[in-house]
Amino acid sequence: MAEQWRVVDLSAFEGNLRAVRGGVEVCTEEGTSTVLPVAELAVVLIGMKVNLSAAVLHRLSEADVAVLFCDWKGIPEGGCYSWSDHGRVAARHRAQAEVSVPRKKNAWARLVRAKIEGQASVLENLKIRGSGELLALADQVRSGDPGNVEAQAARLYWSRTLGRGVGRQPAAGQLIGANACLDYGYAVLRGHLMRAVLAAGLAPALGVFHRGRGNAFALADDLIEPFRPAIDEVALPLPATASPSDREVKQLLVAAASQRFDADGHGIPAVAEALAQSFGRYIEGDIDRLQVVSWQGPSRVGVGD
Repeated sequence: MAEQWRVVDLSAFEGNLRAVRGGVEVCTEEGTSTVLPVAELAVVLIGMKVNLSAAVLHRLSEADVAVLFCDWKGIPEGGCYSWSDHGRVAARHRAQAEVSVPRKKNAWARLVRAKIEGQASVLENLKIRGSGELLALADQVRSGDPGNVEAQAARLYWSRTLGRGVGRQPAAGQLIGANACLDYGYAVLRGHLMRAVLAAGLAPALGVFHRGRGNAFALADDLIEPFRPAIDEVALPLPATASPSDREVKQLLVAAASQRFDADGHGIPAVAEALAQSFGRYIEGDIDRLQVVSWQGPSRVGVGD
């Protein structure tokens, strides 16, 4: 698994970035500077008041660091990613294009089941009723999820966490509250999955379930599902006035997207990379089943801060 793990949030930073040997130098307008070794970086968030050169983008790309460009609210709206030098990239692209429908459906079922199991863990860890009901629903997931168990679980999950009649409203343009914080945390998380998909030599636009015409990273939106509960467990307990525009809240959500995920202590970026590599082996026929780890928690993000 990759050693890179840090997410550097420069979405609200005002200053310059310069390419230096082995890293990127962050220079404030006051004249102070810090060097970030690229070997430690996974994702860098760039705000609208950051000045940088093509040399900086080259230094980050050659180190396989995902660069996400953020709008004035600090929400990622685009990105820069290195082209994979994975040795089997052509074979994997062909395998993705030719993978059978039953194998796609089986993979999607495993992703959905892991997501619902993770949601059950969130309820359990936050002392909210309903974890047993979600686990029962997870057992009902079949290949391709023909019964749309994912939607049934979502209705139960969000009604218990956000309140009946509130619901989850992605991309609703809200600046404060749970939905705004979830949007931001998911956007950072998506950066890790984009990077993992490219590093595994996979074609990001060829998804399993997601297949929007304008979605260049449909596969990342498939593989992200089991990781969402890790963000939920950190974002949902925040006060109703919490906003990702607040520096402390933003730092908490960035940390949530990199936190320990599996029983062996691996962080989300490493587990995401392992899942993408496993998916590559699955679509090439090297393994019969896609192994997906579900979130168990509890989250330690923010504890002791």
